[in-house]
Amino acid sequence: MALLEELNDLGVNVEEGLKRLNKNEKLYIRLLGSFTKTITERYVDPNFDSSDYEEVKENAHAIKGTAGNLSITPIYEAYSEIMDLLRAGKPEEAKPLLEKILPVQNKIVECIEKYK
Repeated sequence: MALLEELNDLGVNVEEGLKRLNKNEKLYIRLLGSFTKTITERYVDPNFDSSDYEEVKENAHAIKGTAGNLSITPIYEAYSEIMDLLRAGKPEEAKPLLEKILPVQNKIVECIEKYK
C-alpha cells in the first residue's frame, strides 16, 4: 500500500491536504517529512510540569499548525483541544488527551518514516 493510502487509512485527509498545495503530491510528501521533524523537535511529553507549561503550549501550537496545514486531521483536532485547555489554564485536563493521541501520532509518523 502506498504512503498516501496508508495515511488516509489512519485518518489523514490526504485529498484536502493535496488540494491546499494545488495537488502537488511531491510537495505534500516533502512537507510530511517536515511534519515528522516538527514532531521530533517539538515533542510534547504528557508528563509535563503543570506549574510551568509555556514551552508545552509553544510546542503543541507548532504541532497543531503543521498538522492543520497538511490536513493530518486526528493530530490537528487533538492538539486543538489540548491548546484550548492549556490556554484556559487546565494543563491537568490536557494530559489525558496527549496520552490518548500519542499512539495515533506515532503510527502516522512511523507510516511517513517508512516511505522516506
